[in-house]
Amino acid sequence: MLELVEYIVRALVDDPDQVHVNEIEGETVAVYEVSVAEEDLGKVIGKGGRTANAIRTIVKAAAMKREKKATVEILS
Repeated sequence: MLELVEYIVRALVDDPDQVHVNEIEGETVAVYEVSVAEEDLGKVIGKGGRTANAIRTIVKAAAMKREKKATVEILS
């Protein structure tokens, strides 16, 4: 799942070397914290948060196939 989040976010930004994804594994849910360069933050969030919501939807769907729960947090 970590690789999936990294792959998606790196494809969206201009500076893929600045993408860092941290996985926090809980008992019931995994949280993926994404940090990107300041100038790429808008590209990851998208207009009205649409891109961020799409990333969350993809990750949730992939997690459901593994019978887990997951969410994505975008750090500023």
